[in-house]
Formats: sequence, structure tokens, C-alpha cells
Amino acid sequence: MDWKDTEPRYLEIDLVAHCGGSVTGSFINSLVVTDVCSGWTKAIPLLAREQSLVVEGLEAISRGFPVSVRGIDLDNDSVFINETLFEYCADRGIEFTRSRAYRKNDQAWIEQKNGSVIRRFVGHERYSGPMAGQILAHLYGAMRLYVNHFQPSFQLLERTRDGSSVKKRYRKPATPCDRLLERDDVSEEVKRGLESSRARLDPISLLHTIREAQSALSAFNADDSASVPSSESQEHFLSRLPELWREGEVRPTHTSRDGRSAPRTWRSRPDPFEGVWCEILKWLQKHPDITASALLERLMRRYPARYSRRQLRTLQRRVRQWRRVVARQLVYASAEQSVMVEAD
Repeated sequence: MDWKDTEPRYLEIDLVAHCGGSVTGSFINSLVVTDVCSGWTKAIPLLAREQSLVVEGLEAISRGFPVSVRGIDLDNDSVFINETLFEYCADRGIEFTRSRAYRKNDQAWIEQKNGSVIRRFVGHERYSGPMAGQILAHLYGAMRLYVNHFQPSFQLLERTRDGSSVKKRYRKPATPCDRLLERDDVSEEVKRGLESSRARLDPISLLHTIREAQSALSAFNADDSASVPSSESQEHFLSRLPELWREGEVRPTHTSRDGRSAPRTWRSRPDPFEGVWCEILKWLQKHPDITASALLERLMRRYPARYSRRQLRTLQRRVRQWRRVVARQLVYASAEQSVMVEAD
């Protein structure tokens, strides 16, 4: 399919699970959307695989898309193929299509972005809980601006087969923003908005923000008791930039040079506070100095058959994590917040 023959309003959508293997517990998923024509990509973290959350995520993503959405293409995941999402598309006049079963190449555009963007910046580790979700949201905010405005990519022009060999020709590399600016069917108002947004951005500042978020995510995932790394200044980041490639990437997939395996980070049993953590957060926000013991007493009074003093140590660790993140200012805004960095 030639990208010039495709309207820049048809999106492919997928859900990337930040987990692996068969383990007990819920993990964060990333809702990823890409425009087939331009390659414009956005992602937000979802704390649970639930169809109403997917609809809310799509609504948040579509509001920040540079062009209106005409259609979406999905795989056969049950979180997508349901009446909730179908009615959402019908109410907004969005064309609803799906790929063939067991044919992942039907969604080649989004599958490519899952690897070249999401896995590239985040890695393959498991994440769970609101704190990791907040860090991911902050990372995705900076990543969206950097990838769509400053990271060029190839697009396939033609593919020919000669016997067993396949030859491919590509167009010159371009960013998703550049491709939209080249289109005649994109309005001048949208083009002016894109040019204005890119003029206000600094790619070095965005890379610095991405690096900090990756460091926080790596430290959060590597050891629950580890302290969150302090933020380095942008000047220090610039001085280290020529040598960063020698150290490897900060993302959690990077293997240490000494060959030691990372400690286990996934859950081996159900989270006892999975269904009430939102209530606990409200109590903590209203009374930041409340102790874990007092919180557990409240839970025991509200859910007498579910909680006992045996969960105190688990709750103490969870509360300690929350306070550490707040103290280090890692409680970031939601995925809707744009990380706009002014150019120097």
C-alpha cells in the first residue's frame, strides 16, 4: 500500500503487555495507536485490560491527534472486539475494522511500532501498580514528541520478488510530522499548528527527559527497596551524551556487564490490595502522615473477612514506595499532559 494513497486518518491500535510468561497478578498494558499514512504514534499506560478503559484511552488519544480519526483497525483481542468499543465507534462515525485471525501481518504498521518505539524505549520487563504507570505516562509524553517530530523512519516504496530473493526500495527517511506537512489533504491550519509545536521543542531536552524517565523506571523495576536516582542537570547530560553509547541503554532490558541476572520483580501470588489501592491512595492524599497500621485498621473494619494483621508488612512496603515516589517528585501527570519543552 502506498502511503500517499492512504488518508492520514486511519489508525491501527494494539495493546502491548508489559509482562511475560504465565504469572499471577495484573500488569500494566500500553495502548498504542499509529497512523497508517504518516506513522504518527501515541501510547498511554493502562493499569488493567478492561474495555471501558480502552475506550477512555482512545478518547484521550484522539483528542491529541493532529488529524481527525476516520477509522480504526484492531486485532481480535477480546478487549477490542466488544459492544462497548463498537458502539463508541458507531456514535462517532468511526469505521471499525479488524484483522484476520492469526494473521499478525495484517497489522504490520502497529506491530512495527510496538518493537521500534515501545519496546525500544521501555523494554520487556513487567510493571504493575499506579507508580510505575505514572512513570510510564511521563516517559510516553516525552517519547511521543520526540518520535513524531524528530525521529525519521523509512517507509516501503515497493517490494519485488525474484525467485527466493526479495528486493525492497524505501522512500527517503522522514518524520511523521514531515509526512503530514507534505500532504495536500491536510489543512493549512493543522500544518501551522504542527510547525508551531515543533518550533517550540528542543530534541536534546526531550532526550534528557526520556533518559531520566528510563532511569527512574529501571530503578523502580530493578529493586523495590532501591532509592530512585536523583535527576541530573541537562548540562551534565549533554556532557555525557557522546559516551552514553558505551554504557548501554538505561532501559530495563540492558544487561549488566558482570553477567548477573536481575532479581525477580514479578508477583508470585495475588496482590491483596489490588482492588482497594485507589481507596488507600485517597486516604494517603487526605492524610499523608497516616501510618500503614492505621490504614490496615480501616481496611479491617471495612472488609473484615478479607484483611488481617498478616498483611501489615506488605502494606508498609507499599506505603513506603508511594512516599518515596512523592518525595522524589515522580508522581507525574496523566497521559493527557504534554511534555512541552521550550527551545533554548
